Amino acid sequence: MTLDDLTMVVQFFGGLGMFLYGMKMMSAGLQKFAGDKMQHMMGILTNKRFMGVLVGGFITMIIQSSGATSVMAIGMVNAGIMNLTQSVGVIMGANVGTTATAWIVSATQLGETFALLKPSFFAPILIGVGAIMVMFLKGQKSKTTGELLIAIGILFMGLTWMSEAVKPYQDSEIFIRAITVLGSNPFLGILVGFAVTCLMQSSSASIGVLQSLAMNGMITANIAVYICLGACIGSCTTALISSVGSTQNGKRVAIINLLFNCIGVLIVGTLITIVFFAVPWLPDMKVDAVKIAIFHSSFKIINTVCLFPFGNILVKMACKIVKDKDETEYVETDELVLHLDDRILKSPSFAIEMTTKEIVEMGMLAGDNLRNALNMLIFNEYQKLDDVFVTEQKINRYQKQLTEYLVKINKLDLNEKQHLIVKNLLYAISDIERVGDHAENVAEYAQNMKRDNIVFSDMAKQELVEMSDIVMQNFDWAMEATLTGNKLLLEKVTAYEEKIDEMELELRDRHIVRLSKNECRMESGVIFLDIISNLERVSDHAMNIVEYVQEYN
Repeated sequence: MTLDDLTMVVQFFGGLGMFLYGMKMMSAGLQKFAGDKMQHMMGILTNKRFMGVLVGGFITMIIQSSGATSVMAIGMVNAGIMNLTQSVGVIMGANVGTTATAWIVSATQLGETFALLKPSFFAPILIGVGAIMVMFLKGQKSKTTGELLIAIGILFMGLTWMSEAVKPYQDSEIFIRAITVLGSNPFLGILVGFAVTCLMQSSSASIGVLQSLAMNGMITANIAVYICLGACIGSCTTALISSVGSTQNGKRVAIINLLFNCIGVLIVGTLITIVFFAVPWLPDMKVDAVKIAIFHSSFKIINTVCLFPFGNILVKMACKIVKDKDETEYVETDELVLHLDDRILKSPSFAIEMTTKEIVEMGMLAGDNLRNALNMLIFNEYQKLDDVFVTEQKINRYQKQLTEYLVKINKLDLNEKQHLIVKNLLYAISDIERVGDHAENVAEYAQNMKRDNIVFSDMAKQELVEMSDIVMQNFDWAMEATLTGNKLLLEKVTAYEEKIDEMELELRDRHIVRLSKNECRMESGVIFLDIISNLERVSDHAMNIVEYVQEYN
């Protein structure tokens, strides 16, 4: 190998590195741009498979990886966000969405006709403009735009380097032999596409490299077809690896993805091979990046259209391959583990959305626990006394695991608003945990009243019921506002907070009057004052939570 050869090898791998890094940066930039939209995707995931296809396609175009979307689908099925039927649509959409990268790469072909569109001309401009925006502009959107421009510029610079590195060898005898061998053996071509994609963990990347070779006229139709088909199967390995350690349904999602691609490759590969035999000149026809993008997209779309009606059959096949196990083998030490799956971290927006829902679940649990404790205290319903203390321990576990998960999210590539949401969700968890503590306090008061045979007067009971109802309504509104961001609820909580503060002072004054008239026992009077103080603090926590929501909305 001469020094020139070594230089070309180094340049090719440097270009490959820039291309892969550019894809990663572009994915991060697009996610920041589309963050809010991706959060709303969760609501679209219904039992309608077509909507799943649209969601899967959109997410994949944003994160630039069908493998990553499939991994997220496994995480969502694991977490109970969607079922197997819904996952079929997402998987199909992901396979269509992954073709977007090939079209981005094929845009470089326009440079042959329009000099200003050559990557060597516009890529440095994109990087320069992007760097200026990142360094000198203050707005978060401007900085995100700059990062995205830099990413696109680096991606195209990497493609240029790879193309230029192989250009001197387009007439090389060794390349011609390799092309002849790969083109004449469909299985070998598919195997190469599969192996390269497994190595890169991205079919978009492997097809991008194939396109960079095609730009120099080094790729024939048969090679392009078989390597593309192999890449489609290779893209399934990311999800298969990720499914290890997941639930049975999580494993089935990975199998559905594999079945979808393998069936498509088998059918299309067989038909194309027959066509190649029937049209002898077609296999040796040189193809460019645009033709590869056309084939890649056509294959994915045709495969989706053909298999779309058979989604339920794919689910049944996956269930036969991954059979159910005894329920005893699925006993979890903490059910919360099922709802927070690290696979969803592939998309920060989805991770934040899921964590918000879990925080609201924690809040509803704390609210119900406080209701049970108050019923015990006011109506002497002591049968749930032990349940209140058990639930309080569960709330503490919620706090620990949700906090740990939010810390993981905070380490991801987030935009400014997402960082603010994560920070405020951490505060909200702390407030909800304090509500759980107030429920425990009330239960302890009830325990003491039962032990010492203390009862409230009818008037005291009526006042506690009145204040409890208003406080619990306010807390429920705060939880709903956390989930929906409803401005009307935010205003209601603020108004009720002022009302509860006034009520606490009024009830305190009334009870002191009753105590002075000996209308109730001193022991029950002290507990009454402590209870209304706890209730007022619960309302304070509801107000805190609403203020967090207002800040990022």
